[in-house]
Amino acid sequence: MLNSIGWGEVVVLALAALFIFGPDRLPDLARESASGLKRLRGAMTGVRSQLDDSIGEDLGRLRDLDLRQYQPRELVRRHLLGDGDPDGPAAP
Repeated sequence: MLNSIGWGEVVVLALAALFIFGPDRLPDLARESASGLKRLRGAMTGVRSQLDDSIGEDLGRLRDLDLRQYQPRELVRRHLLGDGDPDGPAAP
């Protein structure tokens, strides 16, 4: 999403922030935003490490899991028709 923002847009946003918040409050807002982002990154790192600790070895299997096999239509076909054939059972 942020890959599509160019330098021109960044300059426009910076000028808009300067006009909206003023030159006195802008440095304080930038500092507060930076410290908030640091806390958010720290929290995300903590969540990621807790997830790795609790899931552990199973995380690799979850990444390789193909969730398309759990679509309701495919489940019904597989269990009712036996082989998951979308055309249905062969006619006798």
